[in-house]
Amino acid sequence: MTTKTYRLRASDIERKWHVLDASGRPLGRIASEAAHLLLGKHKPTYEPHLPMGDHVIVVNAAEVILTGNKASQKTYYRHSGYPGNLRQRSFAQQMERDARKVIETAVRGMLPHNVRGRELFRHLKVYNGPEHPHEAQVNAGTGARARKRAAAEARASASVEAAPEVEEPTVEAVEEPVAEAPAVEAAEETAPEAAPERLTGSLSRYRRGELDAEAERLGITIEDGWRKDDVAGAIAAHYDANPLDEDE
Repeated sequence: MTTKTYRLRASDIERKWHVLDASGRPLGRIASEAAHLLLGKHKPTYEPHLPMGDHVIVVNAAEVILTGNKASQKTYYRHSGYPGNLRQRSFAQQMERDARKVIETAVRGMLPHNVRGRELFRHLKVYNGPEHPHEAQVNAGTGARARKRAAAEARASASVEAAPEVEEPTVEAVEEPVAEAPAVEAAEETAPEAAPERLTGSLSRYRRGELDAEAERLGITIEDGWRKDDVAGAIAAHYDANPLDEDE
């Protein structure tokens, strides 16, 4: 009997999205949980050399806490690289200035300090409040399986829309076809145009040009400095605020 060890390949990676609430939780606990998910150690197919972890969204970063006397003892240092330019901030000052940096610094220290760690860190999204623009990604996920699932759903919906509707002729239409013809033409002239199709599945699988075109169709103004993730997040937020039956 021969056995083979399964080794995960980069093309087989499927990433899910996790939402962690930092409200009232210690900094170390929320950071270690986020780092565990980013590394992918919760998966049975874990490979140390692949960035196969999931995406992590941390909300309510402004409400994270420290236990004991750490709030008064913890200090954040930064240096510009020039002599005498060492700067420091207390935990309270950093929380007041930008609470996201507190969680990002803690998680970054728990990731590998190399190229793989920097790539994994880009999968972390931190927000001060309870809202985040990644609801579509949380529902769909990213990866080959998610793309196949989204494509199958798109094909199924397209086949349903393309199926012709057979209408049985009424008795009046059969007896008086000449009288009913103008009514049919008027109905065809006044028929509303079909609503434009939305982007389906994970928005990260589309190119930047396709996302820009969709944002222009929805009336979203793309500001200078926006990246692909920013455009995708704005489109996802517009989809959530305007369901399909109410969208133009």
